Amino acid sequence: MARIAVIGAGTGAMAAAARLAVAGEKVTVYERSASYGGSVGRHEHEGFVFDTGPGLLHLPAVQRDLFVKTGKESLEQCVTLTQVDPASRHLFADGTAVSLPNASRAGVSAALDGALGAGSGARWSDFMDRARDAWDRSRRPLLEEPLRADHQVLGRDPYPAVRQRRLLRAARQAATVAEIGTWELADPRLAALLDGYALAHGLDPRTAPASAALLPYMEQTFGSWYVLGGMRELARAVYERCVARRVEFVFGAEVVRVIEKDGRAAGVELAGGEVAEADRVVLGVRPRPGLVPGQQVWGPGDVPVRAGSDAGAAGRFTVLLSLRGAREADAVHRTVVHSGDGAAEWEAVFGGRAADRVADRVAGHPTVTVLRPDDPATRPDAEHEAVTLTATVAPQGPVDWRDAGVRQRFADVLVERAGAAVPGLRERILHTEIRTPAETEAETGAEGGAVPPPALAGAGGAYLHPGNLTRLPGLYLAGGWAHPGGGLAHAGMSGTLVAGLVVEGDGFSGSR
Repeated sequence: MARIAVIGAGTGAMAAAARLAVAGEKVTVYERSASYGGSVGRHEHEGFVFDTGPGLLHLPAVQRDLFVKTGKESLEQCVTLTQVDPASRHLFADGTAVSLPNASRAGVSAALDGALGAGSGARWSDFMDRARDAWDRSRRPLLEEPLRADHQVLGRDPYPAVRQRRLLRAARQAATVAEIGTWELADPRLAALLDGYALAHGLDPRTAPASAALLPYMEQTFGSWYVLGGMRELARAVYERCVARRVEFVFGAEVVRVIEKDGRAAGVELAGGEVAEADRVVLGVRPRPGLVPGQQVWGPGDVPVRAGSDAGAAGRFTVLLSLRGAREADAVHRTVVHSGDGAAEWEAVFGGRAADRVADRVAGHPTVTVLRPDDPATRPDAEHEAVTLTATVAPQGPVDWRDAGVRQRFADVLVERAGAAVPGLRERILHTEIRTPAETEAETGAEGGAVPPPALAGAGGAYLHPGNLTRLPGLYLAGGWAHPGGGLAHAGMSGTLVAGLVVEGDGFSGSR
């Protein structure tokens, strides 16, 4: 029986651990914090319960496959999944609003026509047809296979952009999310809808490749799901599946170095100096200087693959609100309050010529996502409500999110903007908890509290992540900072790929 050391207990790393244990490997997980789940955290206060990471699940087939392959109990036997319907409500700067049904292309088209005017639904539907083509062209090499030595093929954007005819000038095609909104959707509200998907994943619409069209396509095709009790319940179920498969967990164990012996990974060194030998090592956290010998994480092939210059630079600012008063019967689970000045928000979050001062890196009118789960487990009783506000922000560094004044002022901005989605919000607040990239950095170790975006094809490969197979034999990468990138579904896919590479060898080509 081989010995495998897994660094980190995030959901991607745990998915790899469970699959490897089922394959007969002896697996030990070393986690620097006191608990499992990584970014899928929970905060509790006087009977109120909040998710501190992802609030919804998309592409649940990834988790369903994990539970099918690692035990007798299905995902639905371990947690209660509910479809969120409507999937989301959108409030635009001009005062218009639209609620989009869950996993219904026809329903979304009709809703857009009714709210934004005739023809809006058709334009969005045509865009989704092109997004489906991009999905079909890139799904397997981008998501279901390890990153190949010829990963340069993913440098070409699979999105079939419409050629824009221009009098006396060369035709042009949209190459970025922002250009799709301007040239193809031709309505600032539809453009804001698309931009919001990119921003929510930590991507700058000005530079994110057109292939980011996959993000709304996946959500509107496979649906939005909530786990009763909060998304932390999903992390709990994955952890318990690992324990049932005899995976050993060591908490409060910070790995400071991967041990190399005879040219291959041979174990891990802990902060206290203890060395744990292993035949293979799975790195489930963001590689940092000194962790890997010679930073031998690139591969396969000799050309380093990196997240783009802006990809992965963003963090999350979250305000957890304990409210008095019952949730209205017609309240929507998720509402997105869109910014009236997207360009200024992007400058603040991602930087640019106009964002030279620290103050410029805090958006004045951010896009705010408001989550209001209808879940008794999140509140002390029916006369109270737990609400979460989230905005994508610059990481710790360009902004000092530890500064109490900065934190409070931005939290007040989010509460003010969220008032459009929650009647009487400010007057209902009993308690406020603020979480910023500074907390994310402290809890997960991710530099600046950055949240990894999903991998995307196009842009010359700038939005790919390091491959699961590294240059150092015996060292593998899993989780959001590895191929195919961040998000619950993508991180789960990385665990599948790592397990396949370990069990079947470097020639593993993905599940069919």
